[in-house]
Amino acid sequence: MIFQIAGEQASQGALNFFTFMAVISINLGILNLLPIPVLDGGHILFLGIEAVRRRPLSENVVIIAQRVGLAFLLALMAFAFYNDIARLFTGRCFN
Repeated sequence: MIFQIAGEQASQGALNFFTFMAVISINLGILNLLPIPVLDGGHILFLGIEAVRRRPLSENVVIIAQRVGLAFLLALMAFAFYNDIARLFTGRCFN
């Protein structure tokens, strides 16, 4: 879908295309700061928890949190792929 919209923006001019790419880039940067353990926001969250506790989290807690965060991101990606594929075949999305 991003590719399709980028093509539409490019056909309207370079400024529209680069503005769209900037919005996508900013969006990805903000999503990266979500407090999901695999992302940078999760690392910031862990550092904040360690700062409050004044000692590091146990390695097992960090590993479990990383696995849960990765599972969440994989599920989100699977949903996005499914939504894009369904849009190709049916013309509508499943939100």
